[in-house]
Amino acid sequence: MKGRHRIYFTSEQKTEIWDRWRRGESMSSIGRGFDRNSSSIYPLLSRTGGIRPPERTRSRLALTLVEREEISRGLKSGLSMRDIARQLQRSPSIISREVKRNGGRKAYRAVHSDQAAWDRARRPKRCKLAGNRSLCRTIARKLQLDWSPKQIAGWLKRRYRGEEHNQVSHETIYRSLYVQPGAF
Repeated sequence: MKGRHRIYFTSEQKTEIWDRWRRGESMSSIGRGFDRNSSSIYPLLSRTGGIRPPERTRSRLALTLVEREEISRGLKSGLSMRDIARQLQRSPSIISREVKRNGGRKAYRAVHSDQAAWDRARRPKRCKLAGNRSLCRTIARKLQLDWSPKQIAGWLKRRYRGEEHNQVSHETIYRSLYVQPGAF
């Protein structure tokens, strides 16, 4: 049996698909326009229930590509995080986290960091507990012992120091209990 490969659409193609869908064209008709089956159009439309998703925008508080380029130049010229932060009128902790998150002083690149930030900002995010069965079981056991989500989160932080994948906040536990049934 021949394997199927995933079909990706460019932003322009997606815009055209949504425009044609809004005009009332069928998925078959839209697919023919792109020389594809309607089955390749369906996932794009069904992801948001057939309603065009809003245009993605960045928060006004997020670092811009220009600021990231300034960070990169500052790092190359040997400036400290505080000096770079002062130039950009940002908190030193923002600059420090940005650099650490994107390869450190030697490997930091503005364009790569900007794209990575854009990718990390995708919504909705998958619940951290959904992909970690053993963590779910551990939390469920503690809940059965009448521990509060805050107690569990604190215990996880101490028990799994330095193991980010085995730590969750109490908000995540609450969200999993009340908003995302089936996480446990």
